[in-house]
Amino acid sequence: MKKYMLDLKVTQNINLHHNYCLLKLTTENVLPDMLPGQFVQVLVHNSPTTFLRRPISINYVDRQNNELWLLIQKVGDGTRAMAGYKPGDMVNIMLPLGNSFTIPPHTSPEQKLLLIGGGVGTAPMLFLGSYLKEAGFNPVFLLGARSISDLLQVEDFQRFGKVFTTTEDGSHGEIGFVIHHSILNDIPFDRIYTCGPKPMMLNVAKYAAYKSITCEVSLENTMACGIGACLCCVENTNKGHVCVCTEGPVFNINDLTWPI
Repeated sequence: MKKYMLDLKVTQNINLHHNYCLLKLTTENVLPDMLPGQFVQVLVHNSPTTFLRRPISINYVDRQNNELWLLIQKVGDGTRAMAGYKPGDMVNIMLPLGNSFTIPPHTSPEQKLLLIGGGVGTAPMLFLGSYLKEAGFNPVFLLGARSISDLLQVEDFQRFGKVFTTTEDGSHGEIGFVIHHSILNDIPFDRIYTCGPKPMMLNVAKYAAYKSITCEVSLENTMACGIGACLCCVENTNKGHVCVCTEGPVFNINDLTWPI
């Protein structure tokens, strides 16, 4: 897929949480094609300590309003600077990068698809859910967070499928971690997609392997360049060491050397 380097204009910066904001960006031209699971590299302005672009998952593509959504977690100088962008600000972005989640054949819309996200790992699940819904599927979402205040974009997810949640303190949904949710015992899923903290994804992968369920994970290795040049994001796979930014970030769990 062709890559672009574009100057996009901020249309909205929505504060979702003291640690998260949602940037919506647009351009005078039609946004290029993007697939769920891909990411962008953002050039950060007004941050003297940030020299490299920051990799951000594609949260959603609003074709009606020609907007790209990026869910930003404020974890360092770069993302905190991005959280300070205002409507009208211009942001240089390289996109789309990486591979994408596998979409099942349209001939099998009855497949039961589960999308599991934890923390900021919920970001690519929204775009994937919208894509699956448009393709005729009925995705199910399972979102995990520490507490109700950390659950993000629940109403947006509800536009595309049923939403189940877990919180560590029991303030929303079932108490505990996503891997403990009762839906995993109640519904025989055909395919699982997941993104979030590695311990969470590892547990989801173990569950999927035990149940013989096709499972894809979106890795969040450190990615400095986004084009496979810096070798910061190397992951060991059954095919050897590969760059997550070019060969991923999406991998089938059978291709990884995880202990599942």
